[in-house]
Amino acid sequence: MFNFTPAVRNILLINVLVFVAQQVLGDQTIMLALFPVGSPNYQPWQFLTYMFMHGGFMHILFNMFALISFGPLLEMQWGANRFLTFWLICGVGAGVLYSGVRYYELDKMNQARMEFRQDPSSGNYADFFRTYLPEAEGYRENARILQESPTPANITQATENVDGIYNQSFNVPMLGASGAVFGILMAFAYLFPNTELMLLFIPFPIKAKYMVFGYAAFELIQGVYRVPGDTVAHFAHLGGMLIGFIVLKIWERSRGQFY
Repeated sequence: MFNFTPAVRNILLINVLVFVAQQVLGDQTIMLALFPVGSPNYQPWQFLTYMFMHGGFMHILFNMFALISFGPLLEMQWGANRFLTFWLICGVGAGVLYSGVRYYELDKMNQARMEFRQDPSSGNYADFFRTYLPEAEGYRENARILQESPTPANITQATENVDGIYNQSFNVPMLGASGAVFGILMAFAYLFPNTELMLLFIPFPIKAKYMVFGYAAFELIQGVYRVPGDTVAHFAHLGGMLIGFIVLKIWERSRGQFY
């Protein structure tokens, strides 16, 4: 543990340097994050750069702690080049899969937006906010006003509110190394399934395979039944695990080439 192998050390250093740059340069670094496909801020190279960005100190702390906890043993098993390759594939793959999910979500939001535009009723207005922004303050009152007084001015204001939520969603980027980290967790559990781990929030040792399975189930539940205000990219985490598993199976079948 905490044996800083070359690739782990370099990944850690790059993430720390980028995080420092974020604090110094602020919004000037935002274009490194991954914006939804279709956003005016979207760029293809963000699939690579987003994984070196972080949303705060605790975000980078947990991701880098996982990297230095589980990464070195994998790097000693694989070598630096293959470990780095695995890290990048999981990170990029997680971004691609998450972007696909996000595109689907935004397309459904747009359909709901167009339904409201075609029928600007208080019910459709409330349904839109209840589905996509239930934590928003005042939307119930606005729906009541629209029901009691569906004047052109109130309809216009309600339409602008709905359009604003939809447009704002295109300006919410994803960032962080979590997709790559979850790929590392999957690889560790796959190669060392019976290694017992002591976690801070569990008072007894748990085998790596059970920890990763439980974590994947938790992320799936959180992603499907999203809590209002939850900004965690759960499907990016699951995407990192899935991509990691696929890469491991490919490498396992090509053992003569990769080992």
